Amino acid sequence: MAEKRPSPIRLLLLAAPLIFFGALAAIFYVQLVSGKDTSELPSALIGKPVPVFDLEPLTGLRVGGVPVPGLKSEDLLGKVSLVNIFASWCAPCRAEHPVLMKLAENKELNLVGINYKDQGENARRFLGTLGNPYSRVGVDRKGRTAIEWGFYGIPETLLVGPDGIVRHKIVGPIGPKKFEALRLKVRNLMNDK
Repeated sequence: MAEKRPSPIRLLLLAAPLIFFGALAAIFYVQLVSGKDTSELPSALIGKPVPVFDLEPLTGLRVGGVPVPGLKSEDLLGKVSLVNIFASWCAPCRAEHPVLMKLAENKELNLVGINYKDQGENARRFLGTLGNPYSRVGVDRKGRTAIEWGFYGIPETLLVGPDGIVRHKIVGPIGPKKFEALRLKVRNLMNDK
């Protein structure tokens, strides 16, 4: 008796998952070895003026007994600014906070925060416990300003030139590698003014 051979279609159907897995693994491998920083997502705001906004201050937040002011678009003119969106409930925000405290040591840099969909008491406790790196903190309770800025999630940070033009965007927490790259971009932007 002759042995029945499987049809080519049946062989293809059996091999399809293996072929699919191989193609997916190849795509992941190429992305991994490309060295491309996936946290640097394109932003429609790069090269454009910051959106017009006016956020109220985080009630009760004080530095040296003086209330920390809110944040509006005009506050980003005249100095190189970093705009960081954060929340007390955001674990990656907590992880990047020491880096922001280090960046705040540069008094020529205007480091400001947007508190996103947070409870005021929790945000004050967060900054009281970890330190407040921000010269101004605006409260975005409903998330509308975050949408206008094109934020995908939090934390995110935008570098704004003294002319109010958005220059760079970082998605996710700023770790040591991103810190060095960001510090270089800030220095270059300050030298260009």
